[in-house]
Amino acid sequence: MAATNIGMMDGAYFVGRNEILAWINSTLHLNLSKVEEAASGAVHCQLMDAVHTGMVPMHKVNFDAKNEYEMIQNYKVLQDVFNKLKIKKHIEVNKLIKGRPLDNLEFMQWMKRYCDSVNGGVLGSYNALERRESCKGGKEVHKKPVSSQVSSRSSSAGAKAQSSHTARKIEGNATNASVHRTTKSSSTLEGQAYDEQITELKLFVDSLEKERDFYFAKLRDIEVLCQKPELEQLPVVGAIQRILYAAEDNPSVIAEAQAMISQQQNQQPSILSPIAEAVEEKPKQETTQKRKDISNFDLDTIASSKSTPRQKLSDISNLVDDSPLVNF
Repeated sequence: MAATNIGMMDGAYFVGRNEILAWINSTLHLNLSKVEEAASGAVHCQLMDAVHTGMVPMHKVNFDAKNEYEMIQNYKVLQDVFNKLKIKKHIEVNKLIKGRPLDNLEFMQWMKRYCDSVNGGVLGSYNALERRESCKGGKEVHKKPVSSQVSSRSSSAGAKAQSSHTARKIEGNATNASVHRTTKSSSTLEGQAYDEQITELKLFVDSLEKERDFYFAKLRDIEVLCQKPELEQLPVVGAIQRILYAAEDNPSVIAEAQAMISQQQNQQPSILSPIAEAVEEKPKQETTQKRKDISNFDLDTIASSKSTPRQKLSDISNLVDDSPLVNF
């Protein structure tokens, strides 16, 4: 499926908590008030059963799971379904069974994205109550909201009758009772508001912890890379380690690291090519040889100019005697 591998920046992970809860309650006819109430994994199994009817063995799903080992059994059923459908999605069971709001919200956001991608999110004539009857604790799941509604209706009806009865007797007592009910309702609203604020803070803290772990892992990878023998002596690596191991948040650390790099560059000697050296040496040798030839020629010229006329005649006579014409 195209939705099995979706990135963290996909629009599915920006769906709000209230929208997720409304989708679960309308699809499975439940009455969940928090996303972490689905941490047992039974809700996820039935959501997969809703889009792939008959694929999930609902008789193995436990809606009454309260212990971690019971929840793990539900996630094993879910993982088997993923394997049958060739869905490549890793289930972080250890995080989900802890009931952490952020982890359960992210996984439920993925579930909604996947279910919407199958047949356009159309479930057809899926009967959630009937399919849940074969599960352990499945009947009590949809009976509890009904009983609570009946009890609330009966209690409200009794309160109304009692209030009307007391109103007939003593008007003052009726006034006190109405004030007491108003105070109780206002305290209930304040408690709900505090619960929502606590949930939002938990989500915020969880997101900060995940971001912290992400960047710490990146820094650790950089540290391991810098400790390799073939890279440890490089000036850039030394500058990076200077920044990593700085004890305090000192802005001068960056300047010191840059100085280390520039200093190393200035200390490197310029390397000349051996071919260029040979080319430069050859013209020097030729120039030296030419200077020697010119100097020898000048000495011969000076010596000939200083010889006397008698020496010159003797040289000429020697040449005439040695001539082959005279011998003939």
